[in-house]
Amino acid sequence: MEKYLMLDRRLLSPQGMANLKLEASHPVKDEEHNPLFTEDRPWEVRIDNGYPNVIYDREANCYRCYYTLFIEDEDSRCAGPKERTERDYIPRPDRVPGLAYAESADGIHWEKPSLGFVDWHGSRENNLIFPFAHGTGVMLDERETDPSRRYKMVTKMDQPGTEAYMAVSFSPDGVHWETPTPWPEHNPPADSHNLPFWSEEESCYMVLSRVWRDGIRVTTLSRSQDFIHWSEPKETLRGTGFENQIYAMPAFRWGNIYLGLASMIHEGDRTEPDFDQVDLELTWAADPWKFDFAAPGQPILPRGEGSYPDGAFDCCCIYASPLVAAPDGSLWLYYMGGNGQHTNFRETSLGRAKWEADRFVSLSPRRPQEESVLPTASLFINGGRLELLADPADPGQPMEVSAALATAWNREPLPGFGYGDSEVTAGEDGWLSIRFSGGLENLAGQKLSLILRMKNAKVWAVRGDIALAGHRLWEGAE
Repeated sequence: MEKYLMLDRRLLSPQGMANLKLEASHPVKDEEHNPLFTEDRPWEVRIDNGYPNVIYDREANCYRCYYTLFIEDEDSRCAGPKERTERDYIPRPDRVPGLAYAESADGIHWEKPSLGFVDWHGSRENNLIFPFAHGTGVMLDERETDPSRRYKMVTKMDQPGTEAYMAVSFSPDGVHWETPTPWPEHNPPADSHNLPFWSEEESCYMVLSRVWRDGIRVTTLSRSQDFIHWSEPKETLRGTGFENQIYAMPAFRWGNIYLGLASMIHEGDRTEPDFDQVDLELTWAADPWKFDFAAPGQPILPRGEGSYPDGAFDCCCIYASPLVAAPDGSLWLYYMGGNGQHTNFRETSLGRAKWEADRFVSLSPRRPQEESVLPTASLFINGGRLELLADPADPGQPMEVSAALATAWNREPLPGFGYGDSEVTAGEDGWLSIRFSGGLENLAGQKLSLILRMKNAKVWAVRGDIALAGHRLWEGAE
């Protein structure tokens, strides 16, 4: 059974769509427990963006969080609460980054264990894994057969005034790590979240990072067969102008596509209320070399209320970890929230928000009282199962859905597969079952377009005995 999200442009026939718009959903913040932890250790001088990597380890039955911070930053260390409100932050070139570690049994209550690895001001009683590590990305590699390399890391080793280079490291348990090994080739700026993952399509490792091109920040992708030798970074996505630049974009696999969490920094006009603040948008890709925005200009996690210094912990900047599936099946978006502008004084804390599976971006009616039409691209019919994930756009009003199958969106439905021949019934978790009097299984092997007519319905996904068959706009299509 295949499943396709409505944010997947390959699925749709845009010429036949009517009264529909892309609408991003908002994960529900854990207001009861947020923030989960904050800057409460002497060496946590400034967590800054944090670039969190939250992983649930099923073997160890625990959550792990790896986060970047500055362990030496004189301006943050010396400026007290009152002074921070009276002047701007001045970052010094001798700031020292580092990588810290926290763990949790339930994903809510976090501990910062004393690891004994790093000497900070004469003591090793701290939760630091490495000094000089910046923008670290960590993955748990379930495919790995070498137990000493179960955890993998990509980072920028940045020793102020001396050298900066890309490096990798490995760990058997996520706590004890090898000395970082420099990349033998290439040394991109990569001063952001360097997130590694495995590509099923290319059977290789990839890392999403960031460089500067044409005066703005752009997201890049590199590939590796052995996690040591990496290709030259290639651009995979950029924002729009100065106003919406991608600062960081960790990504994760979801079904047959990738989803990215793009932290969008707003520059270019100091008079704008969101200047130097960072919003979180969703991106997607069927091919990780070609990401796109899922619902352009729509933040998925609204920043908290207020401003520095009295606003919510996440009122100004948001940087996310890839989505985490808890043991009970719930999905959590962990993120670092900052209460001040990106380049100014701020304090940073870890938060989380709950997201419903597949309900990421919907196709919703512009005018709920009017009919919407949603045709798909050509689909191979492989059996009799067809389901639609949909909710009422206005929860107080009924939702109407009917379906048809035709050789194209602008052709007459096949006999027995018209709108009047369809029966749509409610299933579990919002999934609707679609049946036809003609029997869907009788069309096995045919290539057809599914056409939905709806009122007051927002649609998230479709699944069943179907497979994408092609699109007139595809590269290489017949």
